[in-house]
Amino acid sequence: MLLKTNAVRLAETVKGIETMTRFALAVLALASGVYTYLGVRGILDGSATFVFFAAIIYSAAVSVAIYAFWSFMLRFVPLVVSGVQRAALFATMGIGCLMIIAMSSWLNAAALAGSAALEQHLAVTLQGYVDDLDQANSNAISAQSLLPDVQRAQERFARLADDERNSGALTGTTGSGSVVQLLTQMSAQMNELSATITGSRTEVETLFQQGSDHLTKMRELVSTAGTIEPRADAFAAEVVGLNAVISALQETGVAPSVKRAAQDLSLGFIAPVADGGNAALVSRQDAVMENVRNSVAAQSAALSQAADEILAEAKVEPRRFVPLSSAEAVLRYWSDFIPSWAGAISIDLLPVVLVLVLMIVNDAMRKESQSATEADTMTAAEMLRAMSLYRQMTREPGPDAADIAVAEAATAPPPEPAKDGPDATVTPIELGRGKRTDTPGRS
Repeated sequence: MLLKTNAVRLAETVKGIETMTRFALAVLALASGVYTYLGVRGILDGSATFVFFAAIIYSAAVSVAIYAFWSFMLRFVPLVVSGVQRAALFATMGIGCLMIIAMSSWLNAAALAGSAALEQHLAVTLQGYVDDLDQANSNAISAQSLLPDVQRAQERFARLADDERNSGALTGTTGSGSVVQLLTQMSAQMNELSATITGSRTEVETLFQQGSDHLTKMRELVSTAGTIEPRADAFAAEVVGLNAVISALQETGVAPSVKRAAQDLSLGFIAPVADGGNAALVSRQDAVMENVRNSVAAQSAALSQAADEILAEAKVEPRRFVPLSSAEAVLRYWSDFIPSWAGAISIDLLPVVLVLVLMIVNDAMRKESQSATEADTMTAAEMLRAMSLYRQMTREPGPDAADIAVAEAATAPPPEPAKDGPDATVTPIELGRGKRTDTPGRS
């Protein structure tokens, strides 16, 4: 009888929490609808009236669908016993869960973490522009590395010209002749190239400072509190200015100018006519000018190779800023907002736990009801016989054989009437504690 009592208690408890179950399901469906409304409102375009009514209708449909679906599951899954049918219901429930996630959960996540996801998008974009500005600036100032070589070449030509003018170190004859003129010419060209490289440094620094100012404003927009949409619009405006600075930096690089100047040193080399007073001096001047030509060619090749290496560096490709809606940002950066996704999905799929609880409780009630079936169908005679055997085993006083016979006779079917003749009658027998009583009128 204890098993029967447990089954009854379980049934009464299930019936008692039915109202609470419906209330909890309604609250969950309503909460999911509210967050779905917030998520839908963030991705719809149009007038305020259109967005409002469209979001209300969609969120109401989601709430009704969730409530109806889980009501069906709570009603039918606990009652199905067959393994195949229960597996089919579980498969149906899985498909329904996927549909709920598709139509509601991701919008709930957008409502919970949409602003944070948009800030994440702005932060990632900002980091990309920081890298672009650094690379563009690096490419622009890489030509500055050629400046020491150009300055050394200019100083060497100027020093040789002075030595030849003052002491005749190259030709053995002092004074300003053809050799001094050629060396001075080469020194002047190197000095012009050095001035070009030095002049570009100031322009590059100015452009880099402008780009840094844009980045500072963009950082402030990312970290400042407030509504994300106006900040995103201002961020996009700063991106336009920063892209212009990056393009200007790439055009400011003097590596192409250095390469052209280096090629002109060799291709445009014009040696003056030797102006020595005798044949020996002319011969020496020609030999020195040929050495200068070879030196200029070597210097030109070295500068051209260095300029080619600079020009071979990857250029900064223009980066396009793509504004995202809150839902798109949540989907793109989902791995950074796993807690928000967990909360959004839990609101919609929490009734799965209720379904499983009711299924387990109903299985327990069915099992206990089946175990109590034999006690429900036991006869009085079987009960007395069992009690007699129990008393004999425990040596307690109990009913004798007459009591057992009386119990068996009480539960036996009534005898059929005799069919010997039409006037035949059957005298009833009264039983009681083993004594027999005759019918009146008979001896």
